[in-house]
Amino acid sequence: MARTSWIAAASVLTLLAAAPAHAQDSGNVLTLSSEQTTTFVRNFNPFGQTSARYTTLDFMYEPLVVFNRLNSNEPHFRLAESFELADDLTSITFILREGLMWSDGEPLTADDVVFTYDYIKQFPALDFISVSAQLASVEKIDDRTVRFNLNEPNSLIANTLVGMPIVPEHIWADIEDPVTFANENPVGSGPMTEITRFTPQVYEQCANPHYWDADNLDVDCLRMPQLADNPQVLAALADGTLDWATSFIPDIDNTFVAKDPEHHKYWFTPSSLVSFQISMTTPDENNRKAFNDVDFRRALSMLIDRQTIIDIAGYGYPLINEDPAMLGELYKSFANPQVEAEFGQYGRFDLEAGMALLDEAGYVDADGDGFRNNPDGSPIAIDIMVPNGWTDWIDAVQISMESLTEAGLNVKMSTPEAAVWTSGLISGEYSMTLNALASAANPYFPYIRSFNPNDFGKSRFTAPHWENEEVMDLLEQYTQIKDPAEATEVMDQIQMIVAEAMPVIPVYNSPSFYQYNTSRFTGWADADNPKFSPVVSNANPARLLQLLDLEPVAQ
Repeated sequence: MARTSWIAAASVLTLLAAAPAHAQDSGNVLTLSSEQTTTFVRNFNPFGQTSARYTTLDFMYEPLVVFNRLNSNEPHFRLAESFELADDLTSITFILREGLMWSDGEPLTADDVVFTYDYIKQFPALDFISVSAQLASVEKIDDRTVRFNLNEPNSLIANTLVGMPIVPEHIWADIEDPVTFANENPVGSGPMTEITRFTPQVYEQCANPHYWDADNLDVDCLRMPQLADNPQVLAALADGTLDWATSFIPDIDNTFVAKDPEHHKYWFTPSSLVSFQISMTTPDENNRKAFNDVDFRRALSMLIDRQTIIDIAGYGYPLINEDPAMLGELYKSFANPQVEAEFGQYGRFDLEAGMALLDEAGYVDADGDGFRNNPDGSPIAIDIMVPNGWTDWIDAVQISMESLTEAGLNVKMSTPEAAVWTSGLISGEYSMTLNALASAANPYFPYIRSFNPNDFGKSRFTAPHWENEEVMDLLEQYTQIKDPAEATEVMDQIQMIVAEAMPVIPVYNSPSFYQYNTSRFTGWADADNPKFSPVVSNANPARLLQLLDLEPVAQ
């Protein structure tokens, strides 16, 4: 083992040994790693996209419904027991379960749902899924029934609505600034709401005393140790400290499984779209000139050696994505073959062709410093930003920098903390980055999440800040169509526009990295029982279903 790996392992062991057996005293404790950070800040604001702990959504604030993307988007009803979409697609009605309560014992009713959606309209910064603009009104029918009236017909509105956490009116109505509110002592609806211990190095989150589905919850507490990067997660996994993790693990069969083949398991589910992204609104004026030129974007794409990234940085795990429409393998059933015919060349690595395109477009070394300039002679200097500790992405950037430098581009890499990186992507104040977009059951969702101007300044998934009115109009049309053939035609058009403009440079379809330990808990989803996505990332609401399926091993 390399010296750095020994140091990482030792630091993890020291940290975990120092953590008191606080939650263990309460019974069945599940130890997990859902985020990598150098320190924990006590923030459980479910609307927060940069500072909230990753165990806030789903575990503290339960969704109305969880849609299972691994099973044809099947709904798993949670706070809601049913929903019904109107025939004309202009309204949808949810019925809440009977007897729901908040973790402080107060009733959870339709009033809280209506309050939440009125609240995010009052404070638009909270609306991280940009749903308010789609709603004409939200009305209480009775204590358990809420109707969402839409501005336009939308066949997919349920999938969007359930992404917004429902919060208690009796708590949040008195918050003066909900955007900065840390919500240190949360009152929630999910299975794990009680913060029994919190330090910068470890925190514990225990069972909601008033959880409606407590009979199906066999985990008493979650324990989250502070782990800064992939090597530290690997060290904790390898020694059996962690029960559940989401991390890139190199050579996983040898570094993790071999340590305890009976109990150390993993499953890579099809997942996110990983792409290089450039900011159309970057503060650097010279970079902005290049980034807003489609020829420069196409050339940049042709200079990315995707297969080498997959083979070396990804240890062969990902699937290559050379689709100029950015969808790739995950959405191949929706693919428009015309995209490959007309624009496929721009999605494939071709160093010579990429350099030739730069030459033709006027991006040459005008001042003799060895680096290409803009056609007007101004310099181009690209900082590729990637979060500290994300070793597979760091390796991917380093590999890309080799070919980009060979092509004459002035590039460097920076590795800020994840929160700083996220903030830069949200604001558009960066040059270039790697970014991932969570998978969904329909390509409508990656497109709307990536290109919706209403999400600019709210979500890292709109990091390119690329606007196209025609794309947005077509996406709106797509949600209003019942005829499958018509829907296919519209989706084909969207793909052609995106492929021609190439606002995003696809690299690969990443698997969802999911590791688990069966020595303390059983009931894990796996390749033989693919009941739902079990990834513990906060971008996967189905992690709630996994938690509820776990049972402690009899001692």
